[in-house]
Amino acid sequence: MAVASHLAAKGVHARIFGKPMDFWHSQMPKGMLLRSPWSGSSIGDPHQAFTLDSYETALGSPLSRRLPLEDFVRYGQWFQRQALPDLDSRNVAGIAPTDHGYRVTLDDGESFHTANVVVATGIGSFANRPAVFGSLPPELCSHASDRPNCDLGRFAGKRVAVIGAGQSAFESAVLLREQGAEVEILMRQRQLRWVNTRPFIESLMDSKLYPLKAPGRIGPLGLNWLVEHPALFTMMPRELQRTMSYRAIRPAASSWLRPRTEDIAFTTGRHVIAAGENHGKACLKLDDGVERTFDHVLLGTGYRIDIARYGFLPAHLLESVRAANGYPVLNRGFESSVPGLYFVGTTASYSFGPYLRFVAGSQYAATVLSRHAVPAQTKRSNVSRSYRERAAPADAR
Repeated sequence: MAVASHLAAKGVHARIFGKPMDFWHSQMPKGMLLRSPWSGSSIGDPHQAFTLDSYETALGSPLSRRLPLEDFVRYGQWFQRQALPDLDSRNVAGIAPTDHGYRVTLDDGESFHTANVVVATGIGSFANRPAVFGSLPPELCSHASDRPNCDLGRFAGKRVAVIGAGQSAFESAVLLREQGAEVEILMRQRQLRWVNTRPFIESLMDSKLYPLKAPGRIGPLGLNWLVEHPALFTMMPRELQRTMSYRAIRPAASSWLRPRTEDIAFTTGRHVIAAGENHGKACLKLDDGVERTFDHVLLGTGYRIDIARYGFLPAHLLESVRAANGYPVLNRGFESSVPGLYFVGTTASYSFGPYLRFVAGSQYAATVLSRHAVPAQTKRSNVSRSYRERAAPADAR
């Protein structure tokens, strides 16, 4: 939505497809609170007219600064109505390269030609399901982002293992316990990590006296400013980028969850080496030989990016996309090695750093992509086979 709004402001005819906020609405658990701060949770628009502050004003009533999921979904839907009233809620089923661009096919069979495609589909396709749990059926093992887990109340009275050490695992565990489940978190880390535990540092970042503003607060003080300036971040050697990225987004949970974990059991420094079914239960064997039995296993194991998992991108197109560890390698305008095929969001984080994983990064991505694409469109408008830098994004989400 951020990219399409920027392109529209520059007079580019851009068609956008997908259900607004669908991932947040149907694949995140009810009762969730955003980990990102208020200052880093506004969707980018060219005039900053549709921020969370603007939405709150339009709503006429105050919103909690620790934003509930439901309010964020409603904000995103309001953004769409204001900035992109002509959004098409159909999904994209396939994208095929042609001699002069791409043939886009929608889920109802309609197809059309476009010179360029922007893939901005979020992380819904990339749930990380460790192979050790592959033998367990869906009724015994699911990922935290699976659609049925939008309502964790279905596990009331059940014994549930939550696998993971990050925000998704911890918040899912808290919500499960508050819905009446008996919960144990199993994690490889030897200790629990909490973020935002130093009020003085938090107040310093909010202070007008602190020059290094980082609204998204992605990582510790100082590093968060560098992360939010991708042009500087990506000047670092690749190995240093990897180290800084891990430090900025390593598994951890917000400190405001801590008081809500008192009735949750933790097993730290252990991992599952075998999983199987026995009499309708999930049986897990840990690396120390101990076995546990649960009614369900919930994977809070995050996401593993691999654009080959996009069902709408055919294999023959993907073979031409230069990639690294599943991420597309992008130029400074978010364009892949295949002319006219752009990627934004988390899939762009290999090329631009962890800032692109967050809502806060939508302003940067949309600004840079539209700046790159629009001048190229004007310059080459009279060339029959241009470099295809005129953007007409298709959001296949």
